[in-house]
Amino acid sequence: MNIPENYDATPHSISVNTIIERYCLDKMYVPENIDKKIIDSAEVYRPGLQLAGYLEGFCPERVQLLGRTEMNFLGTLSREERQKRLDAYMHESIPCIIISNSQPVYDEIIKAARLKRVPVLRTYEGTAVFLAMLISYLNLELAERMTIHGELLELYGVGVLITGHSGVGKSETALELVKRGHRLIADDVVEIRKVSQTTLLGTSPEIIRHFMELRGVGIIDVKGLYGAGSVKDIDSIDLVINIERWDENKKYDRIGMEENYTEYLGIRIPSLTLPIMPGRNMPILMEVAAMDFRQKKMGYNAAKEMYERVNRKFENNT
Repeated sequence: MNIPENYDATPHSISVNTIIERYCLDKMYVPENIDKKIIDSAEVYRPGLQLAGYLEGFCPERVQLLGRTEMNFLGTLSREERQKRLDAYMHESIPCIIISNSQPVYDEIIKAARLKRVPVLRTYEGTAVFLAMLISYLNLELAERMTIHGELLELYGVGVLITGHSGVGKSETALELVKRGHRLIADDVVEIRKVSQTTLLGTSPEIIRHFMELRGVGIIDVKGLYGAGSVKDIDSIDLVINIERWDENKKYDRIGMEENYTEYLGIRIPSLTLPIMPGRNMPILMEVAAMDFRQKKMGYNAAKEMYERVNRKFENNT
């Protein structure tokens, strides 16, 4: 297993203002210290039992989302009881409270929020839709991340990370793949984000996104030269292909029965090594590797099929 060195999995945070601007949220109440309100958890909390008075195990550090169920429950309470429940539930550590479906906001919510300086926001989106969008966005923005040297492309729907020593021809190979109709996500610097325990997403730093460096030519704008269909902002990392100069003393896999992996941020990604030598067409080999990977994901392994055929042939001859 190949484990890259010198990576730094740093937790991130985003401001509540970023969420307000991204989703065009209505500001029902915003305290003066809104600029200091940050979100550092990708989990979103729906306070059901907490509004009923049960506060054990409550996590106030998460974004709070109130849907129709929570608001309807509050509507069954008297003003005095509603204020009592909300005062007990409200906590200064809450980044913000978001109310879905453009529902009317009870005065008691605003009053309790003012005391604890908690922003109260509102969206026109339905609860389930907004919850899915927000969690997906927070998972991406707050994910552990690292940067590596390489290329990231989408080949036949497969996110392929190309690695190798500097000067081995990664950018030239990536450019040829773009010319063949595939899409570039990142050149030279790939930012990897761990969005779940099984999924890695790769992107490019915004400042160099869609640009490529070619030695002897300089910087080119891939999107400008080949069109919007030649690039993509982000994609999953499904397969790692390491390219290296041919080493006569090294044994390379010729059958495909061995399973190799490269580990990033604790997640193992299938990988293979392609040696470079005169006469080898690297872009075509990478296309075939991506298609073969898709076949394996669909349950068909050509190497195993051939191995079984050979075994059956020997068994029939004995």
